[in-house]
Amino acid sequence: MLYWLLKRVLVGPALRTVFRPTVEGLEHVPDSGPAILAINHLSYSDWLFLPLVLDRRVTFVAKSEYFTTPGVRGRMQKSFFSGTGQVPIDRTSGSAAAGALATGKRILAEGDLFGIFPEGTRSPDGRLYKGKTGVARLALESGAPVIPVALMDTDTVAPPGEKFGRYAQPHVRFGVPLDFSRFEGMSADRFVLRSITDEIMYELMLLSGQEYVDEYAASRKKSVAEKARTIGEGAVHVAKEIQGSATSVIEDAASRLPRKSSDADKGKGDAEAVTEDTAASEEVTETSGEATTETIQPVAEAPSEEASERS
Repeated sequence: MLYWLLKRVLVGPALRTVFRPTVEGLEHVPDSGPAILAINHLSYSDWLFLPLVLDRRVTFVAKSEYFTTPGVRGRMQKSFFSGTGQVPIDRTSGSAAAGALATGKRILAEGDLFGIFPEGTRSPDGRLYKGKTGVARLALESGAPVIPVALMDTDTVAPPGEKFGRYAQPHVRFGVPLDFSRFEGMSADRFVLRSITDEIMYELMLLSGQEYVDEYAASRKKSVAEKARTIGEGAVHVAKEIQGSATSVIEDAASRLPRKSSDADKGKGDAEAVTEDTAASEEVTETSGEATTETIQPVAEAPSEEASERS
């Protein structure tokens, strides 16, 4: 009930009015009966735009944590994800992949549409990455046809790692259903599973026009993260080396500068200079005194005129 309320009243009309998503190949989706929708994964908004163009309900799997968080927020979160066509992964098997497979088989057994992203995670750069074989196993064990679905421009509206992007008009393109009944009973053969998965990814590549990368998206994300960490560590190391070299140059230059006298040394020097000047003055004074004593002699009195006359 909440699913249709959100789609037709609360959320769907606003999204249609603002983004006006277009659709192509809708006739390939059956009006009833089970079918697997194998979708390329560009953005977290993919599971919002795909249901807008379908008259049937499509169900995705989501982490069980979205449905088990306690409190008011947890109840609201559970209601939202349930209302938008998502169900928790059945983890009774202990494996998330096996749990998603079990959940998908249950939904298909009820005659509903089940949406799955074979890449396993969002594309980090807009290219189409290698598919995981869970979609092939689900197709063989359920017997449901696989309909490739290409979403375009959803990564412009909501880019990976960002909450908001730029305005774009998303386009949904449905391909011709793929029948793998010829491989019935071979779900344990990993070569068959890989062959089926590659065929699905090839159809997605043709529908979406994306460049194909023969590598798992999760592996690419991990390698990119490791490179970024390595580059960051290298930049820090280089910065430290530059800082150390600069410090050495500054210290070497400082050691070559003339030593600046301290105030104490300056005072000591002035005192010594004053002492030397005083000693020099005293020496000059003594010398001058001796010279005066030696050169000044008593002057003899000149004979008087009377004495001269008497003579």
